[in-house]
Amino acid sequence: MIKIAYHLLYAHPLPEGHRFPMLKYELIPAQLLYEGIIEQHHLFSPEPVAEETVLLTHEAQYWAQLRDLTLPAKEQRRIGFPLNAQLLERELRITQGTIDGAIHALNSGEVSFNVAGGTHHSGSNWGEGFCLLNDQAIAANYLLYNKLCNKILIIDLDVHQGNGTAEIFKNESRVFTFSMHGEKNFPFRKEKSDLDVPLDDGVQDEEYLSLLKRQLEIAFDLAKPDFVFYLSGVDVLSTDKLGKIALSKAACRERDRIVIQTCKNQGLPIQISMGGGYSEHIRDIVDAHCNTYKVAFDLFS
Repeated sequence: MIKIAYHLLYAHPLPEGHRFPMLKYELIPAQLLYEGIIEQHHLFSPEPVAEETVLLTHEAQYWAQLRDLTLPAKEQRRIGFPLNAQLLERELRITQGTIDGAIHALNSGEVSFNVAGGTHHSGSNWGEGFCLLNDQAIAANYLLYNKLCNKILIIDLDVHQGNGTAEIFKNESRVFTFSMHGEKNFPFRKEKSDLDVPLDDGVQDEEYLSLLKRQLEIAFDLAKPDFVFYLSGVDVLSTDKLGKIALSKAACRERDRIVIQTCKNQGLPIQISMGGGYSEHIRDIVDAHCNTYKVAFDLFS
């Protein structure tokens, strides 16, 4: 059975300019329930992740500054949010949701989702781009530390490079990082993933999907994973205000099908976090994210 980590994220106070993109975290499960794609038993609400689990990935000093709400103002500006207790709790629950989902996917041999997550700009000792803790990196290290798997592939198809993820695993041979992203987009200082595929501005459906198929095959051949994390950002849409890539909703859905079908064909469990999406109309964001769930339910039902 597919499991979906769900959190009451939007209830926490946020800066005025950030409330609109956060609304999707409430609307995605509501839309899936309304359409009958999922039922209430598919949803679970995680507890905050334990400190010792965070420290498998993030440096102690950085974590202590987050925990004690003493992160310097300059570092808070880099994140984009003023740090507060509610925001930190939200991030801790998101991270545990990804861990719980990964364990479920392992036990079921199928797929799990985090309605939020994909906080891939957070490195071992920094937060950036609205990311405090790196949920999929922490979950990957949790699986390795507890000997639940041996080789992990992280597929990052958000329009922005997974720079934090690349930095965290730069010396970890058991985790293979694959990022396909806008070359001229944020972050402007890129890290080195195991496989980076930089894209020109304006890439459209056919070119994108053809490139993805070729590079995904390379990533699986090199990684030889027994578990996959997938970051399925929808900021690759042509309607996105920040993305600079020109995919249709149909192509975005086909992107998800290619990734999830490849995992299913190889018998690999997969955990999916949502990542970015900044289209002008919230409906475009929610529809594209919901399509990721629909693809998985079609393949695993």
